[in-house]
Amino acid sequence: MYRKNAWEKYEGKSLKDLMDFNEQYKDFLTFGKTERLCVEESLKIATEKGFKPLESAKSIKPGDKLYSINRNKNIVLYVIGKEDIEKGLNILGAHIDSPRTDLKQNPLYEKDGFALLDTHYYGGVKKYQWVTIPLSLHGVICKKDGTTVEVHIGDNENDPVFCITDLLIHLSGDQLTKTASKVIEGEDLDVTIGSIPLKGEDKDAVKKNILKILKETYDIEEEDFLSAEIEVVPSGKARDLGFDRSMVASYGQDDRVCAYTSLRAIVDLDEIPERTSCCILVDKEEIGSVGATGAQSQYFVNTIATLLELSGKTSDFALRRTLTNSNMLSSDVSAGVDPLYSSVCEPKNSCYLGSGIVFNKYTGSRGKGGCNDAMPEFIAKLRKILDEANINYQTAELGKVDQGGGGTIAYILANLNMNVIDAGVGVLNMHAPMEITSKVDVYEAYKAYKVFLLKA
Repeated sequence: MYRKNAWEKYEGKSLKDLMDFNEQYKDFLTFGKTERLCVEESLKIATEKGFKPLESAKSIKPGDKLYSINRNKNIVLYVIGKEDIEKGLNILGAHIDSPRTDLKQNPLYEKDGFALLDTHYYGGVKKYQWVTIPLSLHGVICKKDGTTVEVHIGDNENDPVFCITDLLIHLSGDQLTKTASKVIEGEDLDVTIGSIPLKGEDKDAVKKNILKILKETYDIEEEDFLSAEIEVVPSGKARDLGFDRSMVASYGQDDRVCAYTSLRAIVDLDEIPERTSCCILVDKEEIGSVGATGAQSQYFVNTIATLLELSGKTSDFALRRTLTNSNMLSSDVSAGVDPLYSSVCEPKNSCYLGSGIVFNKYTGSRGKGGCNDAMPEFIAKLRKILDEANINYQTAELGKVDQGGGGTIAYILANLNMNVIDAGVGVLNMHAPMEITSKVDVYEAYKAYKVFLLKA
């Protein structure tokens, strides 16, 4: 079996480099609780490495470092290569949205002496996992006067936190007869935010007190929630897991683990690549990659068209040839084998934590429905460059054939006729408020992505 334990080759300085990289990764997770925050931090990292706005470029030459941001929820970075862009790009694509709950447009109400926020969950979640844990609020409130108020409450150690309550065990007789999908209903994922009534008020006194606090703190009115985007996410920092500190435990590792490693791979390039290198971080993957900030948007293709225009090529055929000649790693996570639930996996074709980056030739479900099925010629090329670089990799499927399934952005880019394969990090507890990755897999993914940009 080609799968090997990736830890065995790390000792001394190389082990320290691995651990240091993961400390920086944990900082990214702790700060990047939303797509907007991930873009903000990515921009900071990129500009520190000399990246300039694509929109301000008048021309391009090999070695130029460019970025573009779309609606504060996508970022794409380019390092211009020595070859003509029309010969194709090497692309890393990851998503920065994660499962969560979002506030509805009319969220605030009072019931039984409590003020609560009404929510709508986002992405595939086990709803029962999101109750009785500390939560934070992050997002923006856009006011009619054109100003935007940023909201970040619950992750500073001096902040209050919030919670979705659950029924006590003593009164749960009926609740515990329900199936797991029904034990917590979607309309019951409302967030408790206060209980002190405003003095002198008889009706909705607690709600009015919350509105008073919001007005004093943020200068917002209740109707400003109509144009707000507030995400409810787990509170707390990314942490080490295990006596040996071999793993990272954090919310949002699907898919910010691949986003961070892809970002670092392109900003850390220490030479001008032969082919133009690209890293694109997108939104909305968890709900079908739809909308202006999802992978199905024309935004990404438009930025490639801009590069071609800057190099003197404006025809539609030049754009199509560029896409056809491009290679992409759909940098997304894979389902790691959990020793407590190994029965859902097929051992020979599953991902194991600690064995390096994971390639999924296809995702989809059951009869490969909805998947990209990567070309074997492309896989052979990837095997060669990773073996030459002594990078650990493994291949996997998403569980047993009839057990379930899932997808990534791979098929969307494959529809543009480029070579695409899923390549990412194995995760335990995927889509839960706390997900688990192996630090060695995180580092191997970073090295694999860097080699791909330079050699594919």
